Formats: sequence, structure tokens, C-alpha cells
Amino acid sequence: MQYGATPASTVLMPLLTQRRLLIGMTGGTGFVGRELATRLVGAGHTLRIASRSAARGEELRPLSSIEIRVGNVYDPAFLRRCFDGCDVVIHLVGILNESGHGGAGFRHAHVELTAGVLKAMHDARVGRLLHMSALNADAERGASHYLRSKGQAEQLVRSAPALQWTIFRPSVIFGAEDSLTRRFAALLSLTRGVLPLARPGARFAPVHVGDVAEAFVRALANGAAHGSTYELCGPEVLTLEQLVRLTARAARLPCHLIRLPDVIARLQGAIMEFIPGRPFSLDNFRSLLTDSVCREDGCRRLDIRPVSLELMAPQWLQPRV
Repeated sequence: MQYGATPASTVLMPLLTQRRLLIGMTGGTGFVGRELATRLVGAGHTLRIASRSAARGEELRPLSSIEIRVGNVYDPAFLRRCFDGCDVVIHLVGILNESGHGGAGFRHAHVELTAGVLKAMHDARVGRLLHMSALNADAERGASHYLRSKGQAEQLVRSAPALQWTIFRPSVIFGAEDSLTRRFAALLSLTRGVLPLARPGARFAPVHVGDVAEAFVRALANGAAHGSTYELCGPEVLTLEQLVRLTARAARLPCHLIRLPDVIARLQGAIMEFIPGRPFSLDNFRSLLTDSVCREDGCRRLDIRPVSLELMAPQWLQPRV
């Protein structure tokens, strides 16, 4: 099996007993979105994905039950047309680094877009939302602009009148197309294993993209999920140093880490914000100040047995011979 615990026939059973739905989606051409879209189509549903770019959805186009509409996702009128007639909306859009500084990019992508999604849903009379957030999202006490903006988006969702909402808060997400293990593997390969590492003791519970997608699938079929928030974590808690070393072993790369004190790591983040692609930023450093570990087991509540990073990573990181 590709994903740990549950046979595919069991995975699809809850939705196969439910009426087929027309689902509006934002972020459907992204890392989690492609995985989730494929599973929902397999369960018999039809998807209408709002996207800024036709090219990003190319691999989904062969699926006849998916319609990709290209336009400005920040335009509520465009979103309303996408959501018209839908039974439910799934909102996945998120960024890990902003263009610019000061949090405006995060607020634009997370708060302003969520407000637009909610307005479009209201105008299209769609009453159910599955919303992607992040572990440690907190509008007031979040350690970074990323976490505060995610928390502000949650506040909008929770306060929307007459909305049946479900919120998902994953730890870092891994998978064959992730920007987590692949980025570390690329950096280790580029530097011959020498890597200065900020916050090496920061703790995570990495969760597989398939398990995150499965959480959405199961919550969609479960009426009890209305008004619920699910924290999603994998089966193991790893420090950032352990995560990088695991990536190196899976990719068969050397690994010589330089553990940076916080004062140097903060400076590293500030400098790397000006490197193309922003492999690390000051806001990333601030997010690392809070461990990304679940306080409650959302996977267990949804009867999902999450798969381990150590088990899965060699499948896409191991060199081909």
C-alpha cells in the first residue's frame, strides 16, 4: 500500500455511501490539493477548482470529474461563479514565505483571501467549508506573521454566520513532492553535507500528505465534524536536526550540521530573505520558536493511523540505480 494503515476500499467506503457532491476548491493544484483532488474523484465526487494558472493543474486535467477554472482567486465575483451550485468548499491556499516584509504578504494570502472565499460562499449560498490552517495558528500569540495570519483566518471562519466549518491544523507535511525533505536533500547535495542549521532542537511531528488528504475525506463524510478542529500529526516526534539527518540517510548523502545559536540563526534568516527562492527567512525562524507538535490526536479521532516519515522518505529520496 502507498499510504500506511488503511486499505483503499475502506478509505473510500464512507463517501461511497454518501451522495455525490459538487465540491469547490481553492489550492487544488498545490501539493496537498492534487492528492486530495485525486482521492475525492476516486470517491465519486465532482470538483471545480479555482486556480490562478492553467499550467499548474495539467496533471489533474485527465480526470474527467475535475473542472479547472482560471482567474483571479482574490476576486469574490470569480470565486462566486466557481462556487455556484457547489455543496461544499475546500479552502487550501497557503504560503510559507511572503513576498515583501512585515506580514502583509501573509495577511493577503491567508486573511484577505479567506475573507473573499467566505463572501463568495455566502453569495453562492454554500454552507459547508473545510479549511486548511496550521498547527500553532494563533491570531494574537502566534510567534510569526505566518502563524498569526493563519490564526486570523481561523477567526474569520469561526465567526462566519450559519456556516458549517471544519478546520485542519497539520504539523509539517511530507511526501514525494514536498518542499521539506526535498529542500534539505538539495541543500545537503549542494554543500556536500555541510549545513548550518537554525533551531536544531525545534520539534515536529511530520505528517504524510496522504494522511492529511484522508483527514479531509473522512471529515467530509462525517456530520460530527461540523464545528470541529483537527490537529494532524505523524506517529513520531523529531527535532529539526533529527529530521535533516533522516533525510540525509534516506537520500544517502553526507550530513555535517553546524548548530547555530539563536542570535546567529536570526541573522541567517534576515540575510537569506534576499536570496532568490528564500530557502529560509526571519519569519521561518520565528515559527521555529514554537514546537509543531499536536496537543490532541486528530488522526485518531478520524480513525487514521498515520504513516512514518522514516518509512516513507526513501521511496522518493533514495538515489536511483
